[in-house]
Amino acid sequence: MPSTPPTPAADCAEQLKQRFPALFGGPIKPLKLRIQADIQERAPGVFGKQAMSAFFRRYTGSTAYLVAMTKASHRFDLDGQPSGEISDEHRHAATEELARRRSLHQAKLDQAEEGRRNRAALLRDFESTTLTPANFCALKGIAPQALDPLLATARREAAERQAMRRDKPPARPQHATRR
Repeated sequence: MPSTPPTPAADCAEQLKQRFPALFGGPIKPLKLRIQADIQERAPGVFGKQAMSAFFRRYTGSTAYLVAMTKASHRFDLDGQPSGEISDEHRHAATEELARRRSLHQAKLDQAEEGRRNRAALLRDFESTTLTPANFCALKGIAPQALDPLLATARREAAERQAMRRDKPPARPQHATRR
């Protein structure tokens, strides 16, 4: 089965890495402002404007790039040399975006954990009820056709939690050391 051709942005990334390894070949570094003009000057006609713009949107929007912006003191040119300091404004914007992403990620984790807890409670309640499934669904405010998939998910998650507890090494006792 033939592989799909690389996207223009992915192709651009590979070409930039080959042509300018000091900047694009290693860990992500903050880019010199207006680096696209430098690229066009050093490699005229090689990179399409749209492909390069797509690449730089992805590159400078990546979490790794934002982290680099918060840690580095300088931006870097095509030869990997420092080329201007990172302004406080740009460093602050990167810090704020990272905080926003962490907050969104934590909210998703919290929501997933709340869903697991709710499904576990639903399973416990269902296993101890004397109500018919229809009455149980009415009491819990869930559609009858949603009950079996929710219970199946809760049982799978419970089995996974139990397996994790089984596989977890026992905690070492804290012994006082003698001197």
